[in-house]
Parts: sequence; C-alpha cells; structure tokens
Amino acid sequence: MLGAFVRAFRTPDLRNKLLFTIFILTIFRLGSVIPAPGIDPSAIREQVESAQNADESGVYALVNLFSGGALLQLAVFALGIMPYITASIIINLLTVVIPRLETLKKEGQAGQTKITQYTRYLTLALAVLQSTSIIAMARTGQLFQQTGIQAAQYMPRQDLVTLVTMVFVMTAGTAIIMWFGELITERGVGNGMSLMIFTQVIATFPSAIQTIWQEQPEWVFGLICAAGLVLIAGVVFIEQAQRRIPVQYAKRMVGRRMYGGSSTYIPLKVNQAGIIPVIFASSLLYLPQLAIGLMGQDSDNVVVDFLSTYFVSGTHPVYMATFFLLIVGFAFFYVAITFNPAEVADNMKKYGGFIPGIRPGRPTAEYLDYVLTRLTTPGSLYLGVIALLPMVAMGASGASQNFPFGGTSILIMVGVGLDTVKQIESHLQQRNYEGFLR
Repeated sequence: MLGAFVRAFRTPDLRNKLLFTIFILTIFRLGSVIPAPGIDPSAIREQVESAQNADESGVYALVNLFSGGALLQLAVFALGIMPYITASIIINLLTVVIPRLETLKKEGQAGQTKITQYTRYLTLALAVLQSTSIIAMARTGQLFQQTGIQAAQYMPRQDLVTLVTMVFVMTAGTAIIMWFGELITERGVGNGMSLMIFTQVIATFPSAIQTIWQEQPEWVFGLICAAGLVLIAGVVFIEQAQRRIPVQYAKRMVGRRMYGGSSTYIPLKVNQAGIIPVIFASSLLYLPQLAIGLMGQDSDNVVVDFLSTYFVSGTHPVYMATFFLLIVGFAFFYVAITFNPAEVADNMKKYGGFIPGIRPGRPTAEYLDYVLTRLTTPGSLYLGVIALLPMVAMGASGASQNFPFGGTSILIMVGVGLDTVKQIESHLQQRNYEGFLR
C-alpha cells in the first residue's frame, strides 16, 4: 500500500489532484478554528475544554461532530457541512413528491444542474436558521450550559449589529464550504463533500484517544483500542459486502452493427442506504430536546417532563429503542426512494437485458424488490447496532461522549476512506500500476 502511495505521487496529474485536495482541506480546517466576530478567543478555549468533558447530547451534538469541534469554538465554519447534508436529504425526498423535481432528475445533466442550484439555495436558508439558533443559544448560555461559564465572558458584545454580523459570517462560511466541496470534486480526488465530512470527523479522533489515555488505566485503553480495531474490520466487511445480480444482454442489430451479447451484474450493497438513516434518526431525536429548550426546562409542563425523562439522556432505554427503530425504518424508506426496481427493470427490458431465469418486466421488478428487501433487513439492523454502540458503552462504563469508536464516526471514516482509496486506485490502474487494494 505504501509503495502504491509513493507511485501515486510520482504520477503528475494524480499528484496534482492529491496536493490540491490536501491544500483545500487544510484551509477548511483553518476556518474551523478561527472564531467568528464578537467572540473572545481566550474565553472560548475554556468553553471548549469544559464542554469536551461534559455531556454533549444536546440539540447540536451531530452538528458539532460534522464541524470537527468548530461549533464549540463558535468558529467561522461552525456549521460545518451539516446544512448541505440536510438540504440534500430534503431535496431527495421532495424529488419523489414534487413532479417538477422528478422531471428535472430525468433530464440528465441539465436537470441535475438545476437540482444542485436548488440545493444551494436551501443550504443557505438552513444555514441562516441554524446560525441564528446557535448564536441565540450561545447568547443565553444554553449552548454551554454544562460548563457554568456565563455567556458574557465569551460574547462580550451582544448588540444587534454584532449578532447579525456573526450570522452573516457563519452563513458565508457555509457557502465557502460548498464551494470547497465542489472544487475538490472537480479538481481533486473523490467526492468533495464526503472528504470534508471525513476530515472534520477525523479531526476530533486524536483528542478523543488522548482523553481515554488520560482518564482510563492502560489495560482499559488497550482493550478499547483492540475493540475499536475489531469494530472497524467488521464495518469494512459489511460496507464491502454486496449481492451481485447477474444480467445478460441479448444481441441486437443497430443499423449494420451488432450490439449486446455481454454479461454484467447489478451490485446491491448490504448497506444500500449508507449513513443517511442515522442522520435522519438523529435529527428527529433532537427535536424533543429543541422543544425543551424553547419551552424552558424548568417549566411545570407535562410534555416537558415527559421529554426530559425519556428523550434527553442518550443512555435511556426508551431513547435507545426509539433511535434503533427510527434507523431501521429510515433505512427501508431511503432505499425505497433511491432504488426503484420497476425503473431498473424497464431500463433492462428497453436495452434487451434480462436476469437469467426471470422473465423481463414486472417479474424482474418483483425479484429485485424481493432481493433488496432481504438485503436491507440485515443492513438496517447493522446500522442500528453500530449507532447504539457508543450509547451502550457510555451507559455501561459512564464514559464521556468523546468515545471515538462508535456509531456515526466509524461509519463515516470507513465509508469515505474506502471510496477515496478506490478513486486513487482507479487512477493507478489506468497506468498499469498496482492499486492500494490487492
């Protein structure tokens, strides 16, 4: 693997892609540690140290994960990539509901360009809402309520002009992040947005490992690292697992030339939905906590008491059961809207393709739906178990939220890492080099 990595840097165009990607990601990380206007950097460092040792199961825990800790520093890139992810998910869902978007999706590159433009507009709108919410929570002290430090210490100026400037800067930071992602996709290696998420998640990994080393005995640290390596190996195995449906194309005459007669396959992954169901479920479970923040945690309200009892602590059995069921349900839902067996069957029939032993048309669609359902069942259970691992670990050991080998972090690191390695490997194979994966 190291030899292939050296050969990748010896290839001029691939070396330029790698260096450009590293350059953009470096600037991206710098923007994640630069405080927004109106923030006291010295006071915010105390907040970060205190908040990292506290329970980060609040409304914006997932945003903080995808921002690489920039949220806790109220940095220029505090929102991270989360507004774009949310906007992309919403647009994908609306594509099934709104005929206009469905028509654009079928128009090819021109339609996809229009959908991308809508996604950008929605991203900026969500960035305005999220930045306003974050600044409002920081101004009232709710964002760092576990630390006990007053908001006036890290936000000395709270006039309207300063607050509006902070909202503008954070929203502009989200727009710059979108631009960086598109630059990496066009001129770098792999999917830019995925690499930026990977960078932000991996940025918090060393500090989490250091925290465990400082807080736990050596044998516990070794046991956690060994369990993490086993978990990563299992995630790699499942992420690579797929069911290949054989497809045979009959020979056909087009003008004076013969086409077809080839054999291929449809790769259906066990985890066809990826990380999206976990993000869906996490977002929904943050709504009760947001409602508590809006209604007031100290209010004598039956709804607030119910939500505070069952949906605030991430280690409560009701919370974990709800989280697991939402992940399973969203996995089936997302696979259903992203993979249409009837459409695939029609395209195969149009080009003379068929699955051996299955009649073209409706029987093919029913067969694909049957196979996809059987694959999605273990895939959704796998996602639910992986996402619950850090919660179970925290409930059993009382560890902090800094537990690095868990849930969303491992899925993102392994998934994006494998995709990036495959991208580089494809460039190497074009020049008859051995790739990373042998």
